[in-house]
Amino acid sequence: MSHKGKPTKSKKVSRSEQSEDCKKLQVPTTKSPGKRKPQSSASSQGKAIPQSSSSESSDVDVKKRKTGQIGEGSGGSLLEAIQRSRLGAASSVSEFKFNKKRVRLLSSEADLKDDAQAIVYWMSRDQRVQDNWAFLYAQRLALKQKLPLHVTFCLVPKFLNATIRHYGFMLKGLQEVAEDLKALNIPFHLLIGYAKDVLPNFVKEHSIGGVVTDFAPLRVSLQWVDDVRDQLPDDVPLVQVDAHNIVPCWIASNKQEYGARTIRRKIHDQLSQFLTEFPPLVKHSYTSKLQADPIDWEKCYASLEVDRTVKEVEWAKPGTSEGIAVLQEFISERLKCFNSDRNNPNRKALSNLSPWFHFGQVSVQRAILEVQKYRSKHKDSVDSFVEEAVVRRELADNFCYYNKNYDKIEGAYDWAKNTLKDHAKDKRTYLYTLEKLECGKTHDPLWNAAQLQMVQEGKMHGFLRMYWAKKILEWTSSPEEALNFAIYLNDRYELDGRDPNGYVGCMWSICGIHDQGWAERAVFGKIRFMNYQGCKRKFDVETFERRYHPKNFS
Repeated sequence: MSHKGKPTKSKKVSRSEQSEDCKKLQVPTTKSPGKRKPQSSASSQGKAIPQSSSSESSDVDVKKRKTGQIGEGSGGSLLEAIQRSRLGAASSVSEFKFNKKRVRLLSSEADLKDDAQAIVYWMSRDQRVQDNWAFLYAQRLALKQKLPLHVTFCLVPKFLNATIRHYGFMLKGLQEVAEDLKALNIPFHLLIGYAKDVLPNFVKEHSIGGVVTDFAPLRVSLQWVDDVRDQLPDDVPLVQVDAHNIVPCWIASNKQEYGARTIRRKIHDQLSQFLTEFPPLVKHSYTSKLQADPIDWEKCYASLEVDRTVKEVEWAKPGTSEGIAVLQEFISERLKCFNSDRNNPNRKALSNLSPWFHFGQVSVQRAILEVQKYRSKHKDSVDSFVEEAVVRRELADNFCYYNKNYDKIEGAYDWAKNTLKDHAKDKRTYLYTLEKLECGKTHDPLWNAAQLQMVQEGKMHGFLRMYWAKKILEWTSSPEEALNFAIYLNDRYELDGRDPNGYVGCMWSICGIHDQGWAERAVFGKIRFMNYQGCKRKFDVETFERRYHPKNFS
């Protein structure tokens, strides 16, 4: 399925006209599959959705953006500086030139009904209050309509191979969201069940005028949005904002990109209009008669139908404030050696932000805004971080969005499928069951150590993820089995599992996605090869093996 946005020319609207036109959604039209197709965008005269242009982008004053910059050794926390930066951008989203290219209409109806009682932000992938373009757009719309604003989150009993490790991290982050919203006069409703079963009823019962949601490219998430769209009342518009990517996925490219080299320029060419400071989400001016029911978080935990044997981890504390603290620590302690040491599992050089990025508790855009302030001091590291966090991460979203087989061999390029097929019957020196792999009981002490790091800490070092997945291809009976095992283990133990980055990482290692053909060899064919000796040339393998030896976890 595909929701391809097609931005068109804008209709200029004066400030006075905008204040009078208070019953219209201000988003660009876009095509969306399903029975409720958006209206034609041939003319915006009298329509609820005038087209946007690049002139509507946020051109934040450079001096204002520097307000929140923290120099090394300065006092105050990064969180406080970020709050000052938001206020430097605008007093609220109402005073901010919101780039409407971030937004697309998914329903056929664009006009808000006259008797609307509130606007709802359906929070899903981006589980944070501030630095959230979808939430900001929802507040912008609610303030424009002079309506109360509500937030809903639909808690499903299970999701792919997620365990209590993942749900615990998510629920603790949502508790912070709920607390923050109390001070902002915005009720937070935790709806128990699948969105299609609970959200449309909530909208109908409370005469909600419009629904804003965020974006995720995985098929399950896309199906959730389609199901809700089809069951909402016909007079309730549904719009979507990509609050996860800096350049919205459907704007960055309208097709599956072959690799980083084909998408890099497309992203960099558009960063100037999308990589802007955020305005603050402020205390909402309009109070709703509908108040949120108290949330019994313990009861929520108990209702989950997930594996509870994979325990939560201690090192990663959930929530936006904790994630920003990790970002500050990365900038002050590890950024300087990120470029030189990020592929050395024995050095503390990585940001370690992927769990907070995955659950949307920290905005990648916020991380880039803060990290790039240090480019004059650590140019190579900042450039490398931007490449990984922006280009490579958005390439992963691109792949999962435009390739319905993003987690199957069928999703690979033809050259990769052919070479894997040609070598499917090659003799394997070692063959391991899923149980042996899961327990880290192979002949390879480095692989075992990497597996135990993932099992115990919920995060395997990035360089070792490549080696780890490629060895699974070498030690299983078929490429299909290898991919299934790798995805299962990644999704089960990694805090950032069930994520486009994870699927693309497995597909790169096993199926050559975003890579090229290499010298042909047994089992791998033309898929890039990695081995133990190569790792020894990269870093002190024995030190890592000692750190994650099985006896340390007995």
